[in-house]
Amino acid sequence: MSHPAPCPVDLADDITRRLGQLTDHLSQLPPPQAAQLIARILDPDAGVLGGITHLVTTGSVFARDQAERGLLPPEVWLALGRASYELHDLTLDLDEHQDSLRQVGAQPSTTAAKAPAPAPLVVRRRR
Repeated sequence: MSHPAPCPVDLADDITRRLGQLTDHLSQLPPPQAAQLIARILDPDAGVLGGITHLVTTGSVFARDQAERGLLPPEVWLALGRASYELHDLTLDLDEHQDSLRQVGAQPSTTAAKAPAPAPLVVRRRR
């Protein structure tokens, strides 16, 4: 027996609430578990960021159709399209760091005999 489809607005509200819960959990996890969770969230195919990117892309397709019919201003479609491209680029940029996050996530949570030396943070931007 199939379950009735949830109301889309209620589903969006529930997802938003659950993202808040996930954020709370992330802020309290030990570093290896937090790294595992971040890697999972950022997974471009099965993660939250990939899902949100796909959702915004789908919204952009909807907005384009509505803009072509004159029901939405073209600026709405352009903004959603731009957001879709930006999210896609961010997903690609962050995907480069999946291995590093997985390595940290695979380390035991006990402290090592010699702690790694902290690296100076360098701000660089690619575009």
